[in-house]
Amino acid sequence: MEFSNIIYEKKEGLAKITLNRPDVLNALDVKALEELAAVVDDIENDISVRVAVITATGRAFCTGADLTGIASIPPDKPRDYFLRLWNKVFSAIENVSVPVIAAINGMAYAGGLELVMVCDLAIASEEAKLSDQHANRGLVPGGGATQRLPRLIGVRKAKELLYTGDRISPAEAERLGLINKVVPAGKLQEATNEMVAKLLAKSPMALKAVKKLVNRGMESSLDSGLEMEMLAMTAHGTTEDFQEGIKSFLEGRSPEFPGR
Repeated sequence: MEFSNIIYEKKEGLAKITLNRPDVLNALDVKALEELAAVVDDIENDISVRVAVITATGRAFCTGADLTGIASIPPDKPRDYFLRLWNKVFSAIENVSVPVIAAINGMAYAGGLELVMVCDLAIASEEAKLSDQHANRGLVPGGGATQRLPRLIGVRKAKELLYTGDRISPAEAERLGLINKVVPAGKLQEATNEMVAKLLAKSPMALKAVKKLVNRGMESSLDSGLEMEMLAMTAHGTTEDFQEGIKSFLEGRSPEFPGR
């Protein structure tokens, strides 16, 4: 599939998605969402991919929905097609089996901030700007902010950011737990590469299991989550990665996981 709104690259275990609509600050329209859906599906079905990165060209990471682009919804689609597509794509990113890193190069507003929320890890340039923004235009979040933000940073602070639409600095976002790390503007690619290398060195099967457990556990009771973890660990004990991890420990060497 050829893409016009994103750049999609795969190399040595990494899938890199670059939003490429800098003229509209990488706002997402129907076409961009459909391309993201295709890419996430490809990642899920390509066993060589072990880590994914989402970043963007220009001065914005993503400024949310392309409101002008909503008018381009095909007439044969239902009225809520855009919103349902948005939620389907974001849930797919959140639940794709490999770790996903957001490399935030600039503005992450409204739906762009919601995109950050569905990634597993987030690294931001110190020049990035983050804000929910929906309240500023009389809008209600439709991409998960009211549900994911409280789970990430706590109810009170999430309500503040959702009610006010205030912009927060990358340093504040890191303090709140919304992002993992802030780096100088010229170091974003380097810091992202370092994180990718660190994850590629780990057991891909273990990372997939841990991601699924954390995601599902957040929606479960502690007892249910612990039961899921026990069952997952039992199943993981039959894998090549588990065997290699134990063997390398006993032999006093670094593990060489399949596909590494």
